[in-house]
Amino acid sequence: MEKKQKKSFIDRFLNGVEVAGNKLPDPITIFAILAGLVLIASFIFNKMGLTAKSPATGDTLEVVNLLSKEGLHQILTNMVSNFTGFAPLGIVIVAMIGIGVAEHSGLITALMKKTVLSAPKNLIVPVLIFTAIFGSIATDAAYIILPPIAAMIFLSVGRHPLVGMVAAYAAIAGGFSANILITSLDVLLVGITQEAANMVDPNYTGLATMNYYFMAVSTVLLIIVATWVTVKVVEPRFGKYEGVQETLEKVTPLEVKGLRWAGITALVYIAIIVAMVGPENGILRGENGAFLQSPFMSGIVPLMLFLFLIPGIAYGVVVGTIKSDRDVAGMMFKAMSDLSSFIVLAFVAAQMIAFFSWSNIGSILAIKGAEALQALELNGVTMFIGFIFIVATVNLLMASASAKWVLLAPIFVPMFMYLGYSPAVTQMAYRVGDSITNPITPLLAYFAMLLAFAKKYDKNIKMGTLISALIPYSIFFAIMWIILFAVWLLLGLPMGPGETIEFKL
Repeated sequence: MEKKQKKSFIDRFLNGVEVAGNKLPDPITIFAILAGLVLIASFIFNKMGLTAKSPATGDTLEVVNLLSKEGLHQILTNMVSNFTGFAPLGIVIVAMIGIGVAEHSGLITALMKKTVLSAPKNLIVPVLIFTAIFGSIATDAAYIILPPIAAMIFLSVGRHPLVGMVAAYAAIAGGFSANILITSLDVLLVGITQEAANMVDPNYTGLATMNYYFMAVSTVLLIIVATWVTVKVVEPRFGKYEGVQETLEKVTPLEVKGLRWAGITALVYIAIIVAMVGPENGILRGENGAFLQSPFMSGIVPLMLFLFLIPGIAYGVVVGTIKSDRDVAGMMFKAMSDLSSFIVLAFVAAQMIAFFSWSNIGSILAIKGAEALQALELNGVTMFIGFIFIVATVNLLMASASAKWVLLAPIFVPMFMYLGYSPAVTQMAYRVGDSITNPITPLLAYFAMLLAFAKKYDKNIKMGTLISALIPYSIFFAIMWIILFAVWLLLGLPMGPGETIEFKL
C-alpha cells in the first residue's frame, strides 16, 4: 500500500487559508459587508470620541459619523462620482481597449509563440518576474497588462495559467518599491520625506535617487525569491491545468509577416513618442523639462493603449483577422464584455473605499500605531523592523502609498533623524513595509481585477484560492527583504547616491 506523502506546514497552512477563504461570500458581497461595517464603525468610534492629532497639519482628526444626516447625504450624492472617479476603473477600461484588439487580432498569441519557442523554458519565470517588477515604472498600467499576458504565456508552454497570473501580480504589487530605474513613486515620496525632514533640519534636501542602491539590489533579491516561491510553493499547489490546452504551433509565414508589420508600426510609434519626450523642451515634457512630473508620465495609460492598438490593427490587417473597421470595433466590444464582472465589482469597492476615507478611521489607526511604536522606545534595527510591520499592517487598511506616507512621515522621519538615521533610511523602511502586503490587501483595487481575470480560466475560483496563492509571496518577501534591510543597516551601506545611513544634527 502506497503511503501518502506528509504535507508540509506551509501546505497545511495554505490549505487552511484556501478553505476558509473559499467559504467567504462573493467578492461583491464582501465589499458590501465591509462598506456596512465601516458605516457602523464610524458611528461607534464617533460616539466613543476617538481622535488623533495629525502630525502633518497639527489638526485633530475625528472619526466622521457616516450614519448621521450629513453622512447619509454625502453617501447618496457621491455614489455615482465614487464609481466614475474610481481610478482603477478608467485605467482598466482604457488599457483593455488596446489590449483587446492586440489579443483578438492574434498579435499577442503570435508574439508569444515567437518568443516562447525561442526562449529557454527554465528562464520563463525569472524573466516574467523581472518584467513585472520593472513594469511598475508604468504605474497602475502594469496590473492590467501583465497578469493576463503571463497567464497566456504559461498556458502556451503547458503550465497552469493561473500560476503565471498570480506570479506576475505578486511581483508587480510586492515589488513596487524595487526597480532598476527611478519611477514616479520615488519623486512623489521624496517630496513628502523632505517636508518631514525639514521639521528637524530646514536645510535638508532629498533626491529622487535617495533609495536607488537598495532598490536595485532588492530587484535581484525579489526575482530570486519570487521565482523560488512560484516554482516550489505555488505551482505544485495548482497542479496540472484541466482546462482547454493551447499547444504552441510554429509561427506561419503569414504570422511572421504580420509580426514584422506590427513591429514596424510599434517602432514608428515609439520613435514619435521619444521625439516628444527626449529633448528637454519636448512636447510631452513637464515644466522646466521635467521627465517624471510630465504629461508623458501622467498619460502613460493612453500611450500604452495606442502601443497595443496600432500594432494590433496592423497585424490583423496583414493576417486577415481585421477586414474592416467593424472588426476592430468588435474586438473592442469583446474586450469590454470580458470586464463586465470587474466593472460591477468596482462599483461596490469604490463605495467601500470612499466610506473608509471619509470616516478618517484609517488615518487615525495609522497615527495610533505610530504612537504605539514610539512608546516602546526601541533602538536601531529592532525599531525599524517594528516600523516595517506597522506599515505593512496599515497597508491592509490604506492601500495608497502617498496617503500613508503623508501621515507617517512627519512622525517617523524626524524621530529617526533624532536617533541619528538619514531620512533615506526611514523612507526605504517605509517602502519595504508598504510593498510586502500589497499582494494580499483587499483594498488594492486591482485584487478584484485579478479575480475577474482569473475566472477566464476557472469560473468557480474564489478569493480563498487567490489569497492562499499570494500569501507565500508576501511572507517570503517580508522575511528576505527585512533581512536585507537589517544587513544593509548594520553594514552602514548608503541607500542611494550621496545618501549615508547616518544623520548628524
